[in-house]
Amino acid sequence: MTTTISHPDNVPPVAFTQAELGWIPWLDPLTEADLTDRHWAGLVDASRSKSPYFMLLARDPEVLEARTKADKDIFYNPNGGLPRAERELSATATSRHNGCIFCASVHSRFASTHSKRRDDVQRLLDDGLGADLGERWNSVKHAAVALTDTPARFGETEIAQLRANGLDDFEVADVISTSAFFNWANRLMLSLGEPTPAQ
Repeated sequence: MTTTISHPDNVPPVAFTQAELGWIPWLDPLTEADLTDRHWAGLVDASRSKSPYFMLLARDPEVLEARTKADKDIFYNPNGGLPRAERELSATATSRHNGCIFCASVHSRFASTHSKRRDDVQRLLDDGLGADLGERWNSVKHAAVALTDTPARFGETEIAQLRANGLDDFEVADVISTSAFFNWANRLMLSLGEPTPAQ
């Protein structure tokens, strides 16, 4: 039996930020004492047992394992495709558009770290999707948002814009994968809990 949890003392942040926010679930996560070998396998990385988000998802360990392996392949695969900074930019634009302040905080920090363009990333958070980030980053942002609105809106126009800015087929596939993954991840995170202010 899963119990719904309320957090009356939490004041969730309302502004997009690159600060390190927390996140608390509205359902009971598992504890380390609850974990079987099946759950540990689902976490993939043992360190994720410290995260209430992953410990909540561990209630369905097979789905968590598939989710985590997809996440790692999309964002950490070094065999071609987009530079890590632009994968994180796509995730940030998607999260900004979906209103997931927690996900946007995590992936904007990664985008800043890997691109060394912290001010541009912050402008995306502050000004929204109309922020001018330069032609190549604008094309990644526009494609991610088109896919976020509805997959049917994404098509030849966005792909042509990405190619005009130098992206090859593997890089275009990474824009699609990162945005699609975060369209799902944002909805999951927004429906299972709430962010907490940076400490």
